[in-house]
Amino acid sequence: MFKPILFTAVLSAFFSTAFAADSPVTRMPEVTSTAGSGLTEERPVDATGRPEWTSARRFPNTRVYIQKAPWEVGVEQWWRVRNNRDDTVSHRFIEELEIGLPFRMQLDLYEKWVDDNENKAHHEAFSAELRWALADWNVIPMNPTLYAEYVWVDKGSDVVELKLLLGGQIVSRWHYGVNFVYEKEFENADRVSEFQITGGLSYSILDSRVSLGVEAKYVQESTHFDRGEPEKKYLIGPSMQIRLTDRLHMDFVCLFGTNDEAQRQEGWLVIGYDFGKIGGESSYEPVSGMRN
Repeated sequence: MFKPILFTAVLSAFFSTAFAADSPVTRMPEVTSTAGSGLTEERPVDATGRPEWTSARRFPNTRVYIQKAPWEVGVEQWWRVRNNRDDTVSHRFIEELEIGLPFRMQLDLYEKWVDDNENKAHHEAFSAELRWALADWNVIPMNPTLYAEYVWVDKGSDVVELKLLLGGQIVSRWHYGVNFVYEKEFENADRVSEFQITGGLSYSILDSRVSLGVEAKYVQESTHFDRGEPEKKYLIGPSMQIRLTDRLHMDFVCLFGTNDEAQRQEGWLVIGYDFGKIGGESSYEPVSGMRN
C-alpha cells in the first residue's frame, strides 16, 4: 500500500504599524483590520484572505475551502456511529493528518478502522486527499474548492471520491457550507456508485468558541445492476462546535434518517488539534494583533 508522507518547513509573519511623525504627542501604533466584522473568527489569517473560522472544521460532514496555510499541520480523530434500521450498530474510527501546501492546496492523509457487530475492530482502508481552492477567499462567490480522494481498501474495491466544496459567510456570525460528492468503486462486480449533497449552517454563539447549527445529507447509491433504481437516503440533525482553545476544537452532529432507506441515526464526533507551521508559530494571530 502506498502511503505518502510529507514534512517540510517554512515560516512567514507580517506586521504593519503607522506613526505620526509631526505631532508633539507620543502616539500608540495604529492597528487596522482588513475584515469588516469585529469578530476574531471572521478576520483573515493568511495570504488567501480566508477567515479564521475556516481553520477548524465547522461541520463534520461538510467541508469549506482549505483549513491550513502552507506547511501548517493539524490532526483530527473521528468517531462515527450508525444505528441501522435492522437493529445493528456500526462504528468507524478515522485518524487524519492535515498538511497545508502552497498555491491554496491541502493534503490530508487518513487511516480508517471499523468495529463490527461482534465488537472486533479491524483496519479498513488508507486514503489520501488533495484539495485546491480556485481563488483567494471571496474572489469567486461561494469560494469553490476542488477535492479528490483515493482510498486503498484492505478487503474490497479501491474507491475514488470527487467533491466540489462551496461555502462562506451569509452575514456576521452566520456561516455555511455545501458539498457535491461523487464516489465510485473500481474492482468488484457491484461497482457501487454514490452521489451525495451535504450542507451545513451555523451561528456563532461565542466568538471563536461556540457555534450551533444544522447539517443535512442526501445520499443516492446504486450498483452496476440497479443504476436506474438507486437507493435514496435523507438525513438531517443538529450540529455544534466547541473550541476549547485556539488550537483545540470538538465537533458534534447527530443526523436522523427521514425515510425508510436511511439509517435511524448517524452521529459524528471529531476532535482536532492544530500544531501550527512546521518549525514556527501558527498563523492564527489575527491581522490586527488583538483579540476581542
